[in-house]
Amino acid sequence: MAKIKSIEYFRVKPRWLFVKVCDEEGRFGWGEGTLEGHSLAVEGALDEIIARIVGYEADDIEHIWQTVWRLGFYRGGPVFMSALAGIDIALWDLKGRRLGVPVYQLLGGKVRNKVQVYAWIGGDRPSDVAAAAKARIAQGLKCVKMNATEDVNWLDSPAVLQSCVERLKQVKALGLDAGLDFHGRLHRPMAKQLAQALEPYKPLFIEEPLLSEHPEAIKQMSGLTSIPIALGERLYTRWDVKRFLEDASVDILQPDIAHAGGISETKRIVSMAEAYDVAIAPHCPLGPIALAACMQIAVSSPNFVIQEMSLGMHYNIEAGHIDLNSYLVDKTVFDIKDGYVAAPSKPGLGVEIDEELVRKISKETEPWQPKEFYGPDGSIREW
Repeated sequence: MAKIKSIEYFRVKPRWLFVKVCDEEGRFGWGEGTLEGHSLAVEGALDEIIARIVGYEADDIEHIWQTVWRLGFYRGGPVFMSALAGIDIALWDLKGRRLGVPVYQLLGGKVRNKVQVYAWIGGDRPSDVAAAAKARIAQGLKCVKMNATEDVNWLDSPAVLQSCVERLKQVKALGLDAGLDFHGRLHRPMAKQLAQALEPYKPLFIEEPLLSEHPEAIKQMSGLTSIPIALGERLYTRWDVKRFLEDASVDILQPDIAHAGGISETKRIVSMAEAYDVAIAPHCPLGPIALAACMQIAVSSPNFVIQEMSLGMHYNIEAGHIDLNSYLVDKTVFDIKDGYVAAPSKPGLGVEIDEELVRKISKETEPWQPKEFYGPDGSIREW
């Protein structure tokens, strides 16, 4: 066993935050604490946590997690849990590397040999969904996800929902399954209408049909539609998740490993969900380290169903074509075949990071800002 010697973090394009933990014997592990649009806040939280835990035994992952969680008095929330996630993931990577085994072997071993994946098509205002879907088919994907709508008012014309139905029909006609991300943009008057309009076309799921701060409304909506309801990227702990499981209002839980306290907390959330017969489809429109960590959960969890990946996502392309594989030494680890990625086999997270490139890009990366949406009356609409 060896103590933590140093912890560094790197803000890199397009909008990711990588963490590197080194121990006194020269071993290291990589983590990711990306929180889109809030890098500066997470960096500040990391500064505070790093000062506390340097010198702790690197192998004592649960003790470090509990120390950070409980001895700070104030806890939870996206910023704090993303900072904790970056460190936690790096510690699991370090431990797997030290023992010479993939992290999933430390989580009980494999329950599957490959992981079904999906990726995004289109942007916030998709103009050619069919062409984007065909490109995903060429990459080997069998399932995609897209925004359900553009920005929508609390109460809007039902006509704004018809384009969603038409896009779904186009994608389904190509033989793809599709999840629809409402992105919390809709409020109850419009969400109920859209779910009803979509039912005949059988989307794989509807994601965040309403904002997660309205659990009572989501419970009501779950009784109005047969479409599976997915959510979870804005739930950060097992305590956040508990209400939705008890209410039986969610069918597919989507914890984000970089937002929800890392591998340690995500695995606990996954196990809780299994007890309520809820499937897991981790949220991950992020970087390769977060995806590699998700793969460890996917391979070792019986209630896992499908994994999001950011390959070719518009945010990546807009950042000068820095994509999912750009920071990887071996760019084949996430290769897709017939809609699946093979289970990782190398120690730790199973990926090698090009540290020289990370350090170079981090010197020129400004904080990423979320987009802004405004209605015709000048009022703010959900991102």
